[in-house]
Amino acid sequence: MSAAKKGIGTLGILAIVAVVLFFWGKNTYNGLVSKDEAVKSAWAQVENVYQRRADLIPNLVATVKGYAEHESSTLEAVVSARAKATSVNIDPANLSEEDLARYQSAQSELSSALGRLIAVVENYPDLKANQNFLELQAQLEGTENRITVERQNFNSVAQEYNTAVRTFPANIIASLFKFNQKGYFKASEGADVAPKVEF
Repeated sequence: MSAAKKGIGTLGILAIVAVVLFFWGKNTYNGLVSKDEAVKSAWAQVENVYQRRADLIPNLVATVKGYAEHESSTLEAVVSARAKATSVNIDPANLSEEDLARYQSAQSELSSALGRLIAVVENYPDLKANQNFLELQAQLEGTENRITVERQNFNSVAQEYNTAVRTFPANIIASLFKFNQKGYFKASEGADVAPKVEF
């Protein structure tokens, strides 16, 4: 076999390897983009349900305010916590553990303030029987359930993405194109301790 034929054969093999590597890289990159977009979409849905809760709060506060004028500090705490929670914005491209913890902390403060507001309502039988209040409370409870579902969905999608980013050989493409791992929602601090109930 002549040197020219060997050279053509070698070039042919190199061309086949290059084509295979190109298609592998393209498919891996597109798969990572697809998973990244799924994480962003799941994050948008998390923000959506938190926004729904934030939108319900002014109506709830206004309804309670009509019955519980002297509970102004509790009402102000809810309004303040809502303002803080809605001011925390996170770039979906960089969903780090620290950013999610900051976001979750602001949302937990709002949940805590809402819990205190609902506890105050127990002192007002007329308010507890008010149809507007009952409807708002039911919507708020439904929204809290939606938040839980969307957070679980986000964590599931983020796990799939993070697995793809860390798995060899896809991690080579991920590091080349800066596909960074995403954070997860975690249980609030102290959630592992059962509350003490006293009668």
